[in-house]
Amino acid sequence: MTTTSNGEAGKKRDGKIAVGRRVFLGMSALGLGGIVFEGPFNSVLQLIPWWPGFRIYSITGSYPHISDSDYRLEVSGLVNNPTVFTLADLKAMPSTSFSQEFQCVTGWTVSNVKWEGVRLSEILSRAGVQESAVALSFESYDGADSESLTLYQAQLPDVIVAYRMLGAPVTTEHGGPVRLYVGPMFGYKSLKWLSAIRVVDQVIPGYWEQNGYPVNGWRDGSTGPTDQALTGGAA
Repeated sequence: MTTTSNGEAGKKRDGKIAVGRRVFLGMSALGLGGIVFEGPFNSVLQLIPWWPGFRIYSITGSYPHISDSDYRLEVSGLVNNPTVFTLADLKAMPSTSFSQEFQCVTGWTVSNVKWEGVRLSEILSRAGVQESAVALSFESYDGADSESLTLYQAQLPDVIVAYRMLGAPVTTEHGGPVRLYVGPMFGYKSLKWLSAIRVVDQVIPGYWEQNGYPVNGWRDGSTGPTDQALTGGAA
């Protein structure tokens, strides 16, 4: 059993994670109006239902506003070529686009969301990942949120650094101008306002994992380091 900071639990069933019923019902109900409340993780969550199907969350109660010209993505750690990318740099790299569901761990989903950006694997290739690397640690411009992926997970084709979604540039509310999108995993893994990627020698749990969510939040509910559906049944 995994427990959030106020005692609400996410219970494992047959190796899969189920969010505590009170968390799910409470967050779903509050999505009916723009409300700031003390969430189940001892931090402020802001829900603003302006966007069809989406519920917009902020753990700080506000959004960082970064202009396109000021945006920078720092890639550092166990790489041969530490690099700082501008938004123009990212847009000049080979792009990928696809439509895929966005699924929140609390139960709501938005189907056929159009995403466009750069595959994370492309960014890592340019940085030159060293042999001792095991995982990635991500930081946000909000100064509070963080995330993690294993190196294997980061190489999946639908894990991208996104600068467009829903047919337009990523808005501030959705985590723009650049956010992470981790297609095979629940939405909390898709870090908004992406500011830095550090290549590290161990998995460093992100904000939500430190507050009770699984480090490996596959959308099929499994919590192992790899998605068995993608590895032919091998763990």
